[in-house]
Amino acid sequence: MHRLAGWLGHDSTDARQTLETMLAPCSVTRPSHAHAEPSRGLAANLPLAVEGDLAAVITGRPSFASAELRAMPAAAALLALWKQHGREAPKHIHGNFALAVLDRKSHSAFLALDRIGAEKLAFAPAHNGVVFASQADMVAAHPAVGRELDPQGLFNYLYFHQVPAPGSIFTGVEKLLPAQWAYWRSGEVSRGFYWALNYRDEPRDDFAAQAEQFHHLLRDCVARAKGEDEVAAFLSGGTDSSTVSGVLKELSGQARTYSIGFDANGFDEMEYARIAARRFGLDMREYYLKPEDIVSAIPIIAGHYDEPFANDSAVPTYFCAHLAASEGHRVMLAGDGGDEIFGGNERYAKQKVFEAYHLIPELARKGLVEPLARLPGLAALPPVRKAQSYIRQANIPLPERMESYNFVYRQPLTEMFAPEFLARVDSHVPSTLLKEVYDRTDSDSFINRLLHLDLKFTLADNDLRKVTGMTEAAGIEVRYPLLDDALVDFSGEVPPDWKVKGRYLRWFFKKALVGFLPDEIINKSKHGFGLPFGVWAREYAPLRERVEDRLSDLKKRGILQPAYIDHVRSEHMTGHATYFGKMIWVMTTLEEWLQAERL
Repeated sequence: MHRLAGWLGHDSTDARQTLETMLAPCSVTRPSHAHAEPSRGLAANLPLAVEGDLAAVITGRPSFASAELRAMPAAAALLALWKQHGREAPKHIHGNFALAVLDRKSHSAFLALDRIGAEKLAFAPAHNGVVFASQADMVAAHPAVGRELDPQGLFNYLYFHQVPAPGSIFTGVEKLLPAQWAYWRSGEVSRGFYWALNYRDEPRDDFAAQAEQFHHLLRDCVARAKGEDEVAAFLSGGTDSSTVSGVLKELSGQARTYSIGFDANGFDEMEYARIAARRFGLDMREYYLKPEDIVSAIPIIAGHYDEPFANDSAVPTYFCAHLAASEGHRVMLAGDGGDEIFGGNERYAKQKVFEAYHLIPELARKGLVEPLARLPGLAALPPVRKAQSYIRQANIPLPERMESYNFVYRQPLTEMFAPEFLARVDSHVPSTLLKEVYDRTDSDSFINRLLHLDLKFTLADNDLRKVTGMTEAAGIEVRYPLLDDALVDFSGEVPPDWKVKGRYLRWFFKKALVGFLPDEIINKSKHGFGLPFGVWAREYAPLRERVEDRLSDLKKRGILQPAYIDHVRSEHMTGHATYFGKMIWVMTTLEEWLQAERL
């Protein structure tokens, strides 16, 4: 739970006050021992390294290869690497980190983020200086930047339900992507990636050897995440959290876990968590979330995140971490990442069905199949209607095809957004962001490309922000054993047909853990900490009233058409509560955040 903040250039009449202003929005408890170098425009709630014209700071849990570097304070080790390798320095650092190196002599600033994006780093480059910090709102707090809302950031939020990097909610502020560096020098900024996951596309025939290596890596990665600390673990009853909890018990002889349940049909998975607890002999704690918990969590979510954030499972994550903190824990292990490196999301199998269409020769598809499917009158037949839908979706290229169920993608934007707002945004930006990551993948396999896409959008922009943010709010540090650099590198060597075999998800992971994980968990469908917000926002009066108030306020913002907000709310109240409840939560969370930020 560390933060950094600083700038280069932007001469300030009171550097110390500027640092105080930037640190003010810090979403973790402000430490009394903040380290600051006002003359250099650098501050952090952890030690800095200063040597001549150079100053360096690094957050997170960085890991250095040599014993000599490991014996140094982290910032000093970074400075030593910088002097030896320059902009290649991040290649020699593992673990989660965000770093900054300032050089007054060359008037330059170098910034970099860890491989997975477990940490955060935002910055605002300009011709006369650069401002950077761990949070976008901390950058915006600098007087040279400002807190003007970016219409494109708002649009991207409503599209993705969070603001994905490299954009932000503030004009002029951008965020580093995983494994990305940025170098500002005398008004010019360059960017690049110091690492990319190497994906293997070719099949393999050495399952037994790979499974054995996988078991060793699992134990090493959980051991590294645990370190010398006493840790607890999240336990949803899914494959990942059960694996982490089981390995933790093996290593420590005991393991305390925390699980969330819901008293709502179709949402509760506590029984699977209990199956894992019985199998491994876990010391399991349970908490059943209530509608009133959502009401109390809403201001916590709005006040903690530096940008609007609408992953509704932030609520159960917070209460899970809060329960652990109330029992004295300060570090927890989370199972996030297994789906995105080993192929566990349902959309991978679904897209495999659509991709199969393109195995038919193009001449047959365009000259026979599609003309037949378009013959007049045939659409009245259910099988033909289904075939037409299949063809239509299959002909949308990846990754755009996966957005076909997106609220923003599937309707006329003029019916959703206010005209003045829509005129200020580029509606194609979301597709461009998705395509950039998808196309950048070092693989020809669409499965690996989807995995690479999810490493960025599902993990770095979403799930890791959710878990890290809510554990911080509860006073907990979270660590992710399945996203250890060694295990991520190993996953790249697992071929796509071992990740998704036919339509069977995570084949290698599950096959390798037969006999370790309970069969019920291996064979269960994916769920996770889903939230019955849509149901409770219709049935629980205090939550319903808060939603109504916030939607009423949002109508006045000039972002969304008031008629659209009314339409979604009406459909939510009278139709599919869960489906439309998602957009209700997205809109409510936006207004809550804007009010918390006094914007």
